[in-house]
Amino acid sequence: MNKVLPWLKDYFRRADMLLFFLCIACSVFGIVIISSATKSYETTKYVVVQTMALMIGIFLYVVMTVIDVDILADKWVLLAVFNVVLLSTLIFFGEESETGNSGWLRFFGIGIQPSEVVKITYIIMMAKHISYLKEYKDLNAIVSVAQLVIHFIAIFGLLLVTSKDLGSALVYFFIFAVMLFAGGLKLHWFAIGLAGIAAVTPIVWNHFLEDYQKLRILAPYDPTIDPTGYGVSWHAKQSKLALASGRLTGTGLGNGPQSQSDAIFAKHSDFIFAVVGEELGMIGCCAVLFLLLLVIIRCIVVGLRSKDTLSMLVCFGVASTVIFQTFENIGMCIGIAPVVGITLPFFSYGGSSLFSMFAAMGLVSGVRYRPKPERYKMYR
Repeated sequence: MNKVLPWLKDYFRRADMLLFFLCIACSVFGIVIISSATKSYETTKYVVVQTMALMIGIFLYVVMTVIDVDILADKWVLLAVFNVVLLSTLIFFGEESETGNSGWLRFFGIGIQPSEVVKITYIIMMAKHISYLKEYKDLNAIVSVAQLVIHFIAIFGLLLVTSKDLGSALVYFFIFAVMLFAGGLKLHWFAIGLAGIAAVTPIVWNHFLEDYQKLRILAPYDPTIDPTGYGVSWHAKQSKLALASGRLTGTGLGNGPQSQSDAIFAKHSDFIFAVVGEELGMIGCCAVLFLLLLVIIRCIVVGLRSKDTLSMLVCFGVASTVIFQTFENIGMCIGIAPVVGITLPFFSYGGSSLFSMFAAMGLVSGVRYRPKPERYKMYR
C-alpha cells in the first residue's frame, strides 16, 4: 500500500486525465443511449456488455499510458506477426455480422472484431516506419514512398480478404493519409496517389465490387437508384426520419417512435446517432459532436506537444481514427455517405470498438505521461 499510493498520485499527475474523463463521458453517454435504443428488446445484455467493455477499456487506458510506445514500436516485427495471425484467423473462424461482413470472432457468445484491435498496432507500426524514414532516410524519396505504400497495401489487402469489411479498411486508408501528411510527405505525392486511385477505380468498380455494393455507394448521390426509398436507401431513409422527428429537444429517452418500433436498422450500433437525434433532438446531437470534437482536439494538442516524431504520429493516427469514423457514421445516418457499417466512436454498441478506442487513447495519454526534454517544457 505504501508503494501503490505514491504511484497512483504520480499517475494522476502525469497521465492525461482530461482525455480520460472525456472518454468516460462519451462512453457513459453512449451506454445511456444504448439502454434506450435496446429498450424494446427487453434485455439488459447490451448494456451489460458495453459496461464490461468500459471497465476493460479503463484498465487498458492505464496500461497503455504506462507502457512506452517507443518500446512497442521497436517490436514492430512481433506486431506485424500479431496482425497477420489475428486477421488470418477470420478466414477459418470469422462469422458474419448483421452488416454482412465476416469480421468477427466469437467464443462462448463473446464477439471480438480483430480489425479494431489491429488498428492500434497498425498505427504504432506506421508511426515507426514513417519516423524512421523521416529521421534516418529521405521520407520523400521514391524508395521510401514505395515502402510505405507496400506497407499499407499489405494490411489493407489482408483486411479486405479476411473480413470483407470495406468500412474498416477505409478507416485504415484515412489513418495512412493523415499520418503521411503529418509526417511531412510533400503534396505532389498526394496528387500522384489520387491520380493512381482514379486510374484503378474503374478496374475495381467493374471487376471486384458486387452489384449491391455499387448501389449502396451510389444511392446517397443518385435518387433515381431507389426513388421510393424502400430499397437500398431504406436504412438511411428511416434514420433521416428519426433525426427529423426529434427537432430541437427530442421526444425523450425511450420515447422515440422510430427507435422504439425497431424501424431503424442496427439502432444500438451503426445508427445510434439517429436514436440520439430522435430522442434527444438537435441538442443531443450537438452534445455528441462537441464531446468527440474535444477528444480529437486533445489528441492533436498532445501530439503537437510531444517530444518526437513517432509520438506525434501516434497521436495524429488516433485522432484521424475518431475523425473518419465520426464523419462516416454521421454521414450515413443523415444520408450523405454510403452505409458501410462503421461505429460512432465511444457511443455505438461494440465491446471491441470501445476497449480498443480506450487503448488507443491510452497511447496518447502515454505520450504526455513520459517526461519531455528541457526544450519542450515551454509548450506545456
